[in-house]
Amino acid sequence: MRPLRFAMVTTFYPPFNFGGDGIAVQRLSRALVQRGHEVTVIHDVDAYRLLAPNELPADGTEPGKLEVVRLRSRLGPLAPLLTHQAGRPIVHGRQIRSKLTEGRFDVVQFHNISLVGGPGVLSAGNSLKIYEAHEHWLVCPTHVLWRHGREPCSGRQCIRCVLRHRRPLQYWRYTGYLQQQLEHLDVIIAKSEFSRRKHREFGLAREMDVLPYFLPSADSTPASTPEREQASPHPRPYFLFVGRLERIKGLDGVIEVFARHREADLLVAGDGEHGDVLRELAAGADNVRFLGRMRPADLSDYYRGAIALIVPSLCFETFGIVLLEAFRHGTPVIARRIGPFPEIIEESGGGLLFEGDDQLVEAMSRLSCETGLRQRMGQAALVSFEQRWSEKAVIPRYLEIVRSAAERRGMQEVADTLAMESAA
Repeated sequence: MRPLRFAMVTTFYPPFNFGGDGIAVQRLSRALVQRGHEVTVIHDVDAYRLLAPNELPADGTEPGKLEVVRLRSRLGPLAPLLTHQAGRPIVHGRQIRSKLTEGRFDVVQFHNISLVGGPGVLSAGNSLKIYEAHEHWLVCPTHVLWRHGREPCSGRQCIRCVLRHRRPLQYWRYTGYLQQQLEHLDVIIAKSEFSRRKHREFGLAREMDVLPYFLPSADSTPASTPEREQASPHPRPYFLFVGRLERIKGLDGVIEVFARHREADLLVAGDGEHGDVLRELAAGADNVRFLGRMRPADLSDYYRGAIALIVPSLCFETFGIVLLEAFRHGTPVIARRIGPFPEIIEESGGGLLFEGDDQLVEAMSRLSCETGLRQRMGQAALVSFEQRWSEKAVIPRYLEIVRSAAERRGMQEVADTLAMESAA
């Protein structure tokens, strides 16, 4: 059987990316190539330039069967702005449609398409089509269900909320255009049961499959060895935060807790627009240290050495990939009881949940002081990662979703190829 041809359409892709969605697309693409398939990624450099005009990295390198098409225009950042407002790929539309039509792809998968094509790109090509909801963009103009910039969204107040976020209105959202374009899709994927429920609650009528994120098996790390445990990257007991420094990540309250409780340190890995505010908040708290932005490979020892990873997000995330990064290193997690975190913690047994400062302090104290608790939870997290969220666990589930959709579409050659791969 011939290898299948996949196309990935996404706004951001490494090294031109900010959050986890671009990295997730890269991991999926590389995993498919490792299984003998061919992948073409189409992404928008102009969108990256819009948000980071002073940071233009060099193009990255990819395996031989992974082609990357980087969209650039003489209009620069104006191109994604036009897409955002029109809901269509105004500048790069012809190039995208030509590539998706002439590439003879078996599967086209759309990811974060907000600035690369909007809903208008969903009608491009004639392949099996999948949309992966990395954010809540399908039901939220700001993508994150964070109402008025101050609270999780419990009901639509979209126009006022968008203006509070200082974003221009997308008039196509108030027509039937998005729903019309969704009819071109064969599958829509949510990243968690929670996210599927939120999409339904906010009006998405289409059924969704649930497929979580994964981390590459090649990067998997065995349970901590004694040598690793002795080589802590920090001289004092510490908890770890990893992520973009934004208000919705909830780090403000955590810093205030550590300013009062000095028994352990807080190490903060990441950077972002809220960073200066957080550093000012931490002034005088010598047990709070900012590590800056770090490569995933450089974070491994920090994960292993931490008492726990603290995930205090205030908003409705679709998943929470940093939990998996901690689990892979046998490190438990203390997460706020919101969004998808309860289902991840409860499925794994790999951590504790909190709702307020007192519960956060209690969880920190338990993992610091209760004999064997950190080790038991860390081991449960590692085992659960391998069974649920490793590449070897998730990719077969992804390919089964594709196979089932191909059968429904009558694309028997695609279905047979994937059935044979599954049986091998």
